[in-house]
Formats: sequence, structure tokens, C-alpha cells
Amino acid sequence: RKVARCGPLFMFEKLRHLWKHLPVETVADKVKKFFFYYSINRHKMTVITPSYHAENYSPDDNRYDLRQFLYNARWPRQFASIGKRVEELSKKGKGTKEKKSNL
Repeated sequence: RKVARCGPLFMFEKLRHLWKHLPVETVADKVKKFFFYYSINRHKMTVITPSYHAENYSPDDNRYDLRQFLYNARWPRQFASIGKRVEELSKKGKGTKEKKSNL
């Protein structure tokens, strides 16, 4: 998630091209589930266990992690955009299938 800095819509578009073997609706469901669970569990990644603090030097502390850690788990605007994009793609797909069958 952090490496490519993908939000829900961009991740959907990227995975749609990577996962061509899956229907667009399945990719959209997987992205929505990922971001739902990511947003309800993100705050847990900011807590460090006591054993982790035992060392004086730690190269992996969360001091420089400036990502947001409280999210709205519904992602209303992003999920609505994904839904619109799925509808557009399914309409486009149905149109191309009809053209092919008429030839």
C-alpha cells in the first residue's frame, strides 16, 4: 500500500490490468474488502510492543511514518467511484460482446 501510494480507485485500476483473469466485479470487491479491513486495523500498526522498546537504537521506529491512522471505514467517495467505474466497464464489455456476436 505505501510503496505505490495507491488509494482505493487507483489500486482498483492497477489491479484490473494485473488480474485480467478475474471479472472486474471481483477485483472491485477485493479492493473494497482490503481497504475496509485496512482502515479498521490501521491504528493498530501505530502501537509498538514493550519488547520493541527494549533496544536503545531501532532503525524501524514509527517516527517518520506520517501516514494517517484513523480512516472512515466506509470510504464513501472512493467506493462510489469504483462502483461507477465497474458499471462503465461492464457496459463497455457487454457492448463489445454484442458486436462480436453479430459479426
